[in-house]
Amino acid sequence: MSAVPTPAYRPVPLLAGKVVVISGVGPGLGHSLAIEAAHMGATLALAGRTEKRLHEYADEISALGGTALVVRADITDETQRRNLAETVVAELGRVDCLINNAFAIPPMYPITQIEVEALRNANETNVFAPLRLSALFADALAATGGSIIMLNSCVSYSSQPEYSGYKLSKGALAHLASSLATELGPRGIRVNSVAPSYVYEDINKAYFDWLASQAGVTHDDIYAQKAAPTDLGRLAAPEEVARAALFLASDLATAVTGQMLTVDCGEFHR
Repeated sequence: MSAVPTPAYRPVPLLAGKVVVISGVGPGLGHSLAIEAAHMGATLALAGRTEKRLHEYADEISALGGTALVVRADITDETQRRNLAETVVAELGRVDCLINNAFAIPPMYPITQIEVEALRNANETNVFAPLRLSALFADALAATGGSIIMLNSCVSYSSQPEYSGYKLSKGALAHLASSLATELGPRGIRVNSVAPSYVYEDINKAYFDWLASQAGVTHDDIYAQKAAPTDLGRLAAPEEVARAALFLASDLATAVTGQMLTVDCGEFHR
């Protein structure tokens, strides 16, 4: 199914002159964050574990007239986290925004049935890595009056048993963002979160295919089911979530901190 058409959009240079670091760059939202930031004029630092993919995205950004530094990094490793922060500052000279986009999903079982080690592994990516990266980039962000953006999830507003392990880590991430906003605010650093619901991109498209096969229905039926609770009658595209997140990195949001921006086409009212 092709999603309901999204409104026409024309990028403006909201991030011109800014350096944006994105951790956990991969297909879907990570890619969209990078491309949309480039459209807005940002210089990018792309961090992830798959170097080939990072270079492909950097080439795509270069073709748009932008610049992207590639840093291969497993953000669950402290040495690699430190190397990422040091490399970005050394190569690009400043940091205006850190976007913590990486995520891990533990087994989709009721939480009492999930091995503690699996929950611990998810929290390494979803909670502790954003904490450490925020700390490592704090001096550079303080120098520019920059910001941190946490990619959270509307799973925090749901209580389905199969989402409980993911909800545990995303709930912790929300509290982390709130605590960092208070701690880093006196240094001029803003900390905000973005919570999408189902983003209509490759991972969820494949998930919808699987749900359809299990239920004996079509992909379109699953899409309609997931879109039904939204006010707009559709699911957000990854580029729409990216643009909302990048608003928080821009000078339009200089008085916005400690907030969770829900981007879900009106599924949840917060």
